[in-house]
Amino acid sequence: MRIANLGLRFLLELCALTALAYGGWLAGGPHLWQRVLLAVLAPLAAALIWGRWVAPRSDRKLADPLRLIPEWVVFGAATAVLVLAGHPVLGGVLAVLAAANRFALWRLQSDTDGRAIG
Repeated sequence: MRIANLGLRFLLELCALTALAYGGWLAGGPHLWQRVLLAVLAPLAAALIWGRWVAPRSDRKLADPLRLIPEWVVFGAATAVLVLAGHPVLGGVLAVLAAANRFALWRLQSDTDGRAIG
């Protein structure tokens, strides 16, 4: 069960980055270079936040429950992008699955890198 939840977690992270790239593309402006720039910078910003404070191998990984802050900044931004882009169902699915997955990992007493906690 832990492996399945960790796999889902990774898939949800990729979905969040994809949603942010999509949002960057839509918000990019009239010129192609602006769209490309924002489609790259939005997920890059999220990846930097994730890599610094959430990623399993980060040397600055936050402990629970503080780690929820950057997690929900990334997933919340991705959800907001999907809702604002006219895809409220996708945004809702992403938010619900991310929250359910985090809860399941907590109940399984598993860190987000698969190590047992507690």
